[in-house]
Amino acid sequence: MERKNKKAYHNDKKVSNNVIRRMPRYHSYLLELKDKGIERISSKELSKITGFTASQIRQDFNNFGGFGKQGAGYEVDFLFSEICDILGLNQTYKAVIFGAGNLGQAICNYAFFKEYGLKIEAIFDVNPSLIGNTIHSIDVLDVSKAKDFIKKNDISIAIVCVPKEAVPKVTNIIENSKIRGVWNFAPADINISKEIKVENVRLSDSLFVLSYMMNNSNYNY
Repeated sequence: MERKNKKAYHNDKKVSNNVIRRMPRYHSYLLELKDKGIERISSKELSKITGFTASQIRQDFNNFGGFGKQGAGYEVDFLFSEICDILGLNQTYKAVIFGAGNLGQAICNYAFFKEYGLKIEAIFDVNPSLIGNTIHSIDVLDVSKAKDFIKKNDISIAIVCVPKEAVPKVTNIIENSKIRGVWNFAPADINISKEIKVENVRLSDSLFVLSYMMNNSNYNY
């Protein structure tokens, strides 16, 4: 994916968390439509694909200006481009990973993130057997070097993949740096100053939901 380096999208209107969390789904479905060569789609047709109601889709898009014409639907390329802008996918974000274990290595090796502007600059760990190695051409450094590295390299995102007991130390490093966002995969939520945006991800949550769905036949998605 070509990086556009466009000005970051800014919306003065307060948008609900639920709306924001539906936007990546729209992005994925619209990408599939683009790949199939579909040029235009109505909210009703998009509803069948996404599982959201047509009314919900229109309301979601109206938070950002609408994008469609009544009776004509949405132009797929244009809508996809607008959602990329809304989600900040036209930007490049320099990131570091805390934790060079299996999960940290998996994220480092996942090329998809780079396509959407996530550029991993370093991985930090405390394990002497890992420090000095490279993972997907990324250096594994001693965590004691993290503060200086973040400052010198204008890092904006910290990806946290450490054990629960290491979260306080990593949080302290983040709070005393210019990190703007935290993508947290640790088994403990990170609570930090409001100036730093945090996305706490519990991988086990999806497994627990799946377990419930499998054991409750009356569950409707």
